[in-house]
This record gives sequence, structure tokens and C-alpha cells, in this order.
Amino acid sequence: MQIHFYKYQGTGNDFVILDAWNSLVEISKDQVEHLCNRKYGIGADGLMIIRRHQNYDFEMVYFNADGLPGSMCGNGGRCLVQFAFNKGYISNKTNFIAADGEHEALFDIHRNWVSLRMGNVKEVKLRDGGDCFVDTGSPHIVRWVEDPQVIDVLAEGKFIRNSIEFKQHGTNVNFVKVADSKLYIRTFERGVEDETLSCGTGVTASVIAASATQKFALDKNGCEVITCGGNLFVKFEKLGNEYKNIWLEGPAEFVFEGTIEII
Repeated sequence: MQIHFYKYQGTGNDFVILDAWNSLVEISKDQVEHLCNRKYGIGADGLMIIRRHQNYDFEMVYFNADGLPGSMCGNGGRCLVQFAFNKGYISNKTNFIAADGEHEALFDIHRNWVSLRMGNVKEVKLRDGGDCFVDTGSPHIVRWVEDPQVIDVLAEGKFIRNSIEFKQHGTNVNFVKVADSKLYIRTFERGVEDETLSCGTGVTASVIAASATQKFALDKNGCEVITCGGNLFVKFEKLGNEYKNIWLEGPAEFVFEGTIEII
């Protein structure tokens, strides 16, 4: 079977996109895993399908690189908004539905900059040892470190992800340094089972955790986050213990498109 695909990336977090706007797209776990494989397929951290939706501008269907259905992906959502705009499916303001519910997004046509409204965060759980657990549409452990560059992200991330507490459903793990009101972050992602260059929900979780634990005084305009793949920006409002009006902002770019044969 031949399928046409598109490749997009947001701060190095890369995705295969399949267009089901005008036709039905059905794909198996093995096919998703093959397409995301960097040796034998296209290569990506995840795969998304865009579909029409009767109540929203579109539906985002997300799969992890292991072929299993995924939870919310922040950078993926931003890339899909860029794709939908490029195809003429949406204007520069949109509402869409994803695994964790409704999202709003704004697209700046002058700099390929996508701002994505994330879901509200009602709780930041402080764990023994100082780690935080935050659910931003996907589960995240945030661990504070002096220098993310010296961390063995694969080994330490895999150890936490496969611990008794998280083995069944998994968790993403972020290693974060706070300096000069900026966050420096490296992330291990479940479903990819490796470090990725950037993780949108992880960046969001880390900024929320930094605020909750008073790691820095949040600038009124938000917080810049430096990932291995580029810089992102998070802003939010805090009402009591709840975080609302959370926006994840950053670039999203078309890489290439093509046709591939899959079994």
C-alpha cells in the first residue's frame, strides 16, 4: 500500500503527518512503528493523522513512535496547526480536539510561530527527593539538576519510566536546570523510549513545576525554555493552586513530503 506523508518538526521534535481530510486513513500499530523507525522508515518521534470534525476545525489523532495511541503532544499539536494552515484547512486561529480535550491555537504567518493553549493543570505533586509530577495532557516527572548536559538521560529516564510506580502506563522524565529565570531541559519520552530533542508537554510541565516550587519569579510575559532542539516559550495564569490559560509557543516547520510503500 502506498501512502502520501508529510514531515514536520518543532524544535527538533519531529512527526509524520497523514492527511485524512478528504479520505479515510487506517493504519496499524506495526505500520506506525515502521514509518517512525529512523533506520527503515521515514523517522519520527510520533505520527499524527488530521481528520475533519463536526464540532471543531479538526481532530488530532496521535500515535507514539512505538505504534501505540499517545496522549497529548504539545509540539505535535503545534506542527499539526502549521500543517493545517499550510493546506488551507484553517485560518490563523483555530480550535481543535485532541486526546486530552479541546485546544485553541494561533498562528503567526510572519515567523511560522504557533501558540497552543494547553489544558489546565489543577495539581503539582511534590515527591520525595524534590521531584515533581505534573500532568499536562501527558504525565511528566520533573527532576531538578545542576547541569542537564552531564545527565545520562537515556539510562536515568528509562529507570524512572520503568519503576514499579510507572511501569504499567509509563511517564516522561524531564531533567531541568533553572538559571536567570530560564529553564534548560532534556527529556526522556515514553513511547519513543529515548531522549528527544524537545517535548512540548514536558516544557509546559517543567515551567508549571518551577512556578509551584518557587524556583524563580515568573516574568509577567512568561518563561523561556531552552531545549536541545531550540527555544520554546510558556506563559500562564495562576489562580489559587490551579494553572489556567497556559500557552506553549514556538516555531513549527515543514521538512519534506513524499510517498512511501508500506505493508
